[in-house]
Amino acid sequence: MDLKAYLAERRALVNRALEGYLPRVRGPAFRVVEAMHYSLFAGGKRLRPILCLAAAEAVGGDPAEVLPAACALEMIHTYSLIHDDLPAMDDDDLRRGRPTCHKQFDEATAILAGDGLLTEAFRILADAAPRFEGREALLLEVIQLIGAAAGYQGMVGGQMLDLLAEGRQITFKELETIHRLKTGALLTASVRTGALLGGGTRAEVTILTAFGEKFGLTFQITDDLLDVEGDAAEMGKTPGMDARRRKATYPALLGQEKSREWARQLIQEGIELLAPLGAKAEPLREIGRYLLSRRS
Repeated sequence: MDLKAYLAERRALVNRALEGYLPRVRGPAFRVVEAMHYSLFAGGKRLRPILCLAAAEAVGGDPAEVLPAACALEMIHTYSLIHDDLPAMDDDDLRRGRPTCHKQFDEATAILAGDGLLTEAFRILADAAPRFEGREALLLEVIQLIGAAAGYQGMVGGQMLDLLAEGRQITFKELETIHRLKTGALLTASVRTGALLGGGTRAEVTILTAFGEKFGLTFQITDDLLDVEGDAAEMGKTPGMDARRRKATYPALLGQEKSREWARQLIQEGIELLAPLGAKAEPLREIGRYLLSRRS
């Protein structure tokens, strides 16, 4: 398949939907919505919503039906980036080649923009209820799933562990726990959400969830490698920040070559899990392979 064309088409679909969910406004909310819009449309790859759509396709579902959940996932991801870039966290000046939200606006506005995106995500999920008439329990399961993946049981908890690990020597198991939560939880939830809302059987949902877990860890390993080896112009952010902050990363613990080998092994295991889903899962396989060569 032509992965580049597939990603471009899906990205355009998600962007159109996001524009509908977050139109620009006038009045008292103008500044915070401008900041939300600024970060949401800063040129992201839309990986999480695309994974959600592709998982729905893999079980024979209609991607359009899961689009609200896909957009909610992207809003949650964007909120996490805004807060991650704050001086109290990673203190970054650049994101996707542009000034970070707190640099473009100010710290207070950036905090509120992140809060706004997080809460708007759950409003969008709740507003999707009419699409699932008679299947409300399924939508509630997804809302609970995304809430857990985004909160202290997932991304927020992982970020806390990541901050606590700075400057410390940790074990491989501790590192994997951090990244299963900080990065992997929302990526896994994106795949599982698509499988659930796409109408997958429990067996299919289990397969896709396991793929999402492998994908999430692989993504973090390649992200760690990019911080060591990447080019600022391609990445849209400053490389080498992990080492400066003495972050717990795969290259720091395993070395670059062993990290690459581990990434290859994990994604291959994930791709093999998809065999029972046949050709419908090909977009997920290709996205998995893409991780090993991504430059941003």
